[in-house]
Amino acid sequence: MAGRLKWLSRFDTFLGRATMYRLVLILLLILAAYAFILSALGLLAFTPAELGVTFATAVITSWGGTRVMAMMLRARPHTESSVITGLLLFFVMFPSDDASGVAGIALAGLLASASKYLIVVRGRHIFNPAAFGAVAVTLLGLGAAAWWAANPAMLPLVLLATLLILYRTRKLPMGAVFIVLAVGILVVRLAAGGTDPAAALQLVFVSYPVLFLLGFMLTEPLTLPPRRWQQLLVAGVVAVVLALQISIPPVFLGPEYALLIGNAVAFGMGQRRRIRLRFEGSRQLTPTSAEVSFIPDKPVRFEPGQYMELTLPHARADRRGFRRIFSISSASDDGTVRFGLRLSDPPSSFKAALLNLRPGAHVDATSVAGDFLLPADPSVPLMLFAGGIGVTPFLSQLRSPAGAERDIILIYVVSAPDELGYVDELANFRVVLFCPGEPGPLPAAWTRGGGSFPSADELRSLVPDLDRRRVYLSGSPSTLARAKPVIRDAGGRSIRTDAFLGY
Repeated sequence: MAGRLKWLSRFDTFLGRATMYRLVLILLLILAAYAFILSALGLLAFTPAELGVTFATAVITSWGGTRVMAMMLRARPHTESSVITGLLLFFVMFPSDDASGVAGIALAGLLASASKYLIVVRGRHIFNPAAFGAVAVTLLGLGAAAWWAANPAMLPLVLLATLLILYRTRKLPMGAVFIVLAVGILVVRLAAGGTDPAAALQLVFVSYPVLFLLGFMLTEPLTLPPRRWQQLLVAGVVAVVLALQISIPPVFLGPEYALLIGNAVAFGMGQRRRIRLRFEGSRQLTPTSAEVSFIPDKPVRFEPGQYMELTLPHARADRRGFRRIFSISSASDDGTVRFGLRLSDPPSSFKAALLNLRPGAHVDATSVAGDFLLPADPSVPLMLFAGGIGVTPFLSQLRSPAGAERDIILIYVVSAPDELGYVDELANFRVVLFCPGEPGPLPAAWTRGGGSFPSADELRSLVPDLDRRRVYLSGSPSTLARAKPVIRDAGGRSIRTDAFLGY
C-alpha cells in the first residue's frame, strides 16, 4: 500500500509540472500526430491532405479570431486556450480540403473564438467554444460535425488521454457517471434494435465520441459548476441527451448539442458573473511562502475550503502559462479574498507577476470550485492534517464563523522552523506542530510533536479518539502519500484529501 501511494505521489508530482491547459494541449497534439500517422498508413477514412488542411484552418482561425476579438474589446488573448479550441475543432469537424468544406471549418473557428467574448453573461462565457462553433455552422448549413476521433484505430490513445485528464482533474467519479449512463443507454437501445449486447458495447466505444467528449470537452473547467454533485448532475444530463439521440426536425441533437445543453445547466449552478479582484497587497509568510490579498469588485460566493483559478497575462510567461489555481485562505464573510502561495527559487513567472502587482491592479478569476469542505454539521469532530502551505484551505475554514465552534485538532507539519506560517491566525486553535529543529516560543494552545513527522503511535497518543473523527488531509502529493498510511494505522477511517499539484 505504501509503495503504491509513493508511486502515485511521484506521478501526481510529474503531472503537476504542467497546468491543465498545457496538459490538454500536449495530449491533443499527440493525438493529432497519431492521426496523421494512421492516415498515412491508410487506417483512417481521411487523407493526410484533408487532415492537414483541416488542422491548419481550425487552429489558425481559432487563434486569429481570438486575437482579433481581444484587440477589439481591449482584452488580453489567451493563446493556449485558442489553440486548444482549434485542435478540438480539428477532431470534431468533418475533415476536408475543398473550398466549401474549408470555409465551413474556418467559420467554425471564427465563431468558436467569438463566442468566448460575445456569448457571455456578466463577463462569463457560457458554452464550450468548439461545441458552439460546430453547432453554429451546422445550423447555418455550412459545415458538419463528424467527431471522427471516435474510430477503432484512435481508441487506445483517446482512452489513455481521457483517463489521464480525468485523473489529473480528479474527475473520475464524473467520468464514471457519464460513461455508465451514456454507454448503458446506447447499448440498451442498440440491443433493442437487434444488435448483440457485446457487439453493441464494442460499437459504442469505437463509433460514438463518448471518450473524446468526456475527456477533452466535458471536463473544461470554465463550463463546469463548482461542486462535485453538480458536476455529476451535468455529466448525467449530457450523457442522457447524447445517448437518446433526440431529433427535433430539422435538428439532430448530436454530441455537440448535448454538451451545450449541459453547459447551460452548469451555468445556472455556478458563479454567474465575471470575477474581478483588485490587488490590495502581499505579505511574506515564510522564506518560501507568501499571502496575497484582493478586494473583489462585487461580492464573490465561495465556501471555506474552495479554490479559485486566477488569470494573469504577463510578459515572458513560462511553460505554466497565464492561469493558476490557488486555495482560498480568507473567510467567506470578511470582504477580502486571500491566497497562500508557495514560492520556488526562482518563482514561476505567474507568481512573480502576482507578487509584483501594484495596489489597485486588477486580476480576473475564471472560476470558484472545490469540494474540500468541512461537514455541514459543526458538531462532527475533526482532525485536520496540513503539510506546509497545505494549511491554506484550513485557514479559510478556521477563519470562518463556524470554525471556532468545531471540535478540531490541527496536525501541522513544516519542513523547518522558519517555514512555520500563520502562527497568529492559528494561535487560539488546538495545533500539534511537527518540525525539525527548534521553532521557538509557541502559542499556549499548541503542542509540540516528538519529531519532524508523526508516527501512527504518536497520532494515537495525541488524538486518542481519532477513529471517530473525520480527517482532512492537505498538502503536496508526497505529504499525502506519507501521511495516509500513518493516519490509517492510527485508526483514522474517513479521510478527505486536497492535493496541491504543481505548487
